[in-house]
Amino acid sequence: MITTNSVEGYRIRKYGPLVASEVVMGTNLFRDFFAKVRDVVGGRSGAFQEALKDARELVLQEMQDQAVAEGCNAVIGIDLDYGEISGGDKTMLLVAAQGTAVFIEPI
Repeated sequence: MITTNSVEGYRIRKYGPLVASEVVMGTNLFRDFFAKVRDVVGGRSGAFQEALKDARELVLQEMQDQAVAEGCNAVIGIDLDYGEISGGDKTMLLVAAQGTAVFIEPI
């Protein structure tokens, strides 16, 4: 799993398909409340950071699973995007990622 288009010391033997994943995670009232407090007093929101980390790990795992299902052993050119969907006192966190599945081998 790499954001670049090549892996040093390896050559791409086979290109597979585009792999992609999206995860939308709801935040609970507790997280939303403390995030609003952080907006006022400043500081980091550990609850939101943990939710984003969990979502990122999920999208990367799903992409890895898709690559393996296609007979590939790596994903290159990964692009991660983050977003927030909010309204009506509710917040949803969005993490989306895509990349190219490949089979690589040492040079």
